[in-house]
Amino acid sequence: MSGGLPPVAGEVPTILILGSYPSTLSLQAGEYYANPRNAFWRVMEAVFGVPAHLSYGERTAALTARGVALWDVLSACRRQGSSDASIRDGRANDIPGFLREHPTVRTVALNGRAAESWLRRVHPGLWNFPGVAVAVLPSTSPAHARLSLEEKVRIWREALAPGKD
Repeated sequence: MSGGLPPVAGEVPTILILGSYPSTLSLQAGEYYANPRNAFWRVMEAVFGVPAHLSYGERTAALTARGVALWDVLSACRRQGSSDASIRDGRANDIPGFLREHPTVRTVALNGRAAESWLRRVHPGLWNFPGVAVAVLPSTSPAHARLSLEEKVRIWREALAPGKD
């Protein structure tokens, strides 16, 4: 059973982006979305203006300054490799507790269907959490290449872009 990464959050997050569980590369680096083939940071650059070429610390600081927090649905699991499909015995992070501690969060954005599936399994009540909308977005993982980067950016931007309200 391997353990995940802690949340990355500023003082007043308005968006919480949840993956399912970090990849092997991310766990080794201690960084969210460390696989250079994952489009996450390129999507964040297009949607929030966080330059993908910055260091990890600079990217996360810029993202949290824009009100975006990162975490995963699962805190631990058994898995061979990095495939979401091979996740077994998932243990949930306390997402409801995070939302209670950060009442400024208005949107929970799920990075892909695996995050959605695990969230429905471990925190089914989150879909009715007061004042919080849940958005299921296309996975930025290189394993999910059905959509182009441009299509992913368009969908993420429509759901999360600053000033969309």
